Amino acid sequence: MTNARFLWAIVFGFLTGIFLRSFASLGFAFVGFLALLAVATLLTSLVSRKIEGVVIVIALLALGGGILRMDAAILIPNPALTEKLGEEVTLEGIVFDEPDVREASVRISMRLESGAGVLVIAPAHADVRYGDRVRAAGELRVPEAFETGVGRAFNYPAYLAKDGISYELAFVRDVEVIGRGATNPVKIFAIWVKHTFLEGLGHALPEPYAGLAGGITVGDKRGLGTELAEVFRTVGLIHIVVLSGYNIMIVMEGLSWLLAWFSVHRYARFGATVFVAIFFALMTGLASASVRAAAMAIIAVVGRMSGRMYLASRALAIVAAGMVAWNPFILAFDPGFQLSVLATAGLIAFTPIIVTRLKFISTKLGLREIAATTFAAQLAVLPLLLYQSGQFPLFSLPANLLALVAVPWAMLFSAIAALGGILLGSLGVIIAFPAYMLLAYIIEVGNLFATLPFASVSVPAFGAAWLFIVYVLLFGSVFYLKKESGRG
Repeated sequence: MTNARFLWAIVFGFLTGIFLRSFASLGFAFVGFLALLAVATLLTSLVSRKIEGVVIVIALLALGGGILRMDAAILIPNPALTEKLGEEVTLEGIVFDEPDVREASVRISMRLESGAGVLVIAPAHADVRYGDRVRAAGELRVPEAFETGVGRAFNYPAYLAKDGISYELAFVRDVEVIGRGATNPVKIFAIWVKHTFLEGLGHALPEPYAGLAGGITVGDKRGLGTELAEVFRTVGLIHIVVLSGYNIMIVMEGLSWLLAWFSVHRYARFGATVFVAIFFALMTGLASASVRAAAMAIIAVVGRMSGRMYLASRALAIVAAGMVAWNPFILAFDPGFQLSVLATAGLIAFTPIIVTRLKFISTKLGLREIAATTFAAQLAVLPLLLYQSGQFPLFSLPANLLALVAVPWAMLFSAIAALGGILLGSLGVIIAFPAYMLLAYIIEVGNLFATLPFASVSVPAFGAAWLFIVYVLLFGSVFYLKKESGRG
């Protein structure tokens, strides 16, 4: 119990320090004050011999450590680039991440020799790959925050800062590839696997089914199309095309259930499910979001299979704190990280309570588990989604319950379809028929609920303080219920 207190003191103290420094300039003087306060508290606790004092000392030191870590991560402007803001410039650098291909443009993350990160907004025809050394000309500017809805703003500069980017190069007419730079061979292989997989899907399935298959399997949204993406966003299904931790966990749960049906040993089932999570991370080109999703999914499944949710919650705390220590910007400015952590926390905290209240749902094909995890994940992320987007998908729960039953099987048969497309080319359509039917079903579920009146309701903007209170009440009530059940 004492060790758990120390762990939570470190995690909450460190994350609080990161969060505070993300919005306020807290210098070394404040950290020094925390250190003095920690010393005073330690002396007091030595006299009183109370363990609570030591816990407070650890939390204060972790708080100071979080402030210093965020302070070290703040990007320092490049004087040579800053003085050319608003001017037409030509820059050379290395593409350090897979280009983000969109309908009207390609967004290229470029690292200059000076170390500065620049987001190059190039035409859609630009043929650039990870590791290319490129030259581009355009207007140099700094990213700006923008409005996402009534009373809501998105801190775009901080969002880009998590990738080490502090400048934009806009109105670029063309990007010239002038050579190759230093690259990560593992990442190159992973990206090659991803593109080969997507090509296989393209041979075996027509659009928008190939686009949806690419989204649910490797998180590629390029083929989904604006119209279908908006339908999924309206009914709260957009998360299935970003390969979230919840998505991977559903597949892992399905595989575990199938192996259990064949009486496979628990440890073998666990090894197989972990392999699946790693495989999906590899299939996405080892994108940071997918690696994070795989880690979160493994934590959730470990907790479910072991029956020891307190171990899963501690593992989640350690992994989340480790990710934030590696990249402090993701805590306050990366919606994907926030939703992934909350969904995993919801699965750990809420699922055991919800599943006992769904006895009227059959356990066949894992329907009760899918329903319970869907309720849990939706409950955990809904407040944050309302805060970020201001849109409440009224039919999100029934849409998810109907669609998620098919998602694991759609992912499995989409992978088979891709393999058929790779090996057989256009003849892969024969093998792809089961995937086609499942993908068509998911699309029809989205279309059905999107056409209903009030499918998405606007919610007035509310402050972060209210969001904090809601989450304290949500997770606090779970802690209270577990404490009361332990007494009983």
